[in-house]
Amino acid sequence: MSRTIQLSFSGLSASVAPDGFSETGRILEIGGAEQSHVDLAHPDFIFYEYLRRIGNLVDLQGVPGEPITAAHLGAGALTLVRYIQATRPGSAQLAVDIERELPGFVMEQLPLPAGTNCQILIEDAAAAAPSLKAELGAAGGLDLVVLDIFSGWEAPPHLTTAEFYTDLRDSLAPASGDSAGGLLAVNVGDDAGLSFFVAQARTLLDVFEHVWCLADTTMLSGRHAGNLILVGSHVALTQDAATRLVGAGPHPASALGTDELVELLGKLG
Repeated sequence: MSRTIQLSFSGLSASVAPDGFSETGRILEIGGAEQSHVDLAHPDFIFYEYLRRIGNLVDLQGVPGEPITAAHLGAGALTLVRYIQATRPGSAQLAVDIERELPGFVMEQLPLPAGTNCQILIEDAAAAAPSLKAELGAAGGLDLVVLDIFSGWEAPPHLTTAEFYTDLRDSLAPASGDSAGGLLAVNVGDDAGLSFFVAQARTLLDVFEHVWCLADTTMLSGRHAGNLILVGSHVALTQDAATRLVGAGPHPASALGTDELVELLGKLG
């Protein structure tokens, strides 16, 4: 049986229902469209391929298994919050969403794993961006910021600007010694042609010295609609990191460094 609420900001309905293929899997739908998947018994399982690629980034950060600080802009069903708690217990997290009713509904219907330390902030992502470090008490900066709001050119314009990305960059921990610093992961959903992806990649390249791209290899042709992950970083994508990201899948997987991304943008126009 599904459970439904009305969201006051968008006016859309949100519902949670069984996923139909597992005993403990649940789907969050917003406005009738699948938005998130959660496996209540296995919080370390990520069903959607694009989010699995972001999970692989989580695995790259710091020492495996040790806590990190992470902010999620766009709460959804808190799938990645669950993954981080399952794989890095004790992590300090913050989820930001503009829909006041959504996080409470999600946590009621899909309880978070025991011990999860995740603050909830009801706010516009751009308004929240300058205060992410303060909200988490992370004066040294965050290990990870995830922006998972975009759906092509329907994305709010103020969340696609260099100013917004600069605020997010400034919230990240700097590179220091053996530490590569924090990462910004941006999920970009786009139509065939990938014009929105191209625009966002170029904006990120104006803000970050290094921008990577993680995607299903077939997406790089520009002929298909789908999701690609842009990663803003203080450091270049190393061969070791690229090999690990590709090896982790889902397959076929590609991990592009900055130069390869710039070359791709030239081909896509």
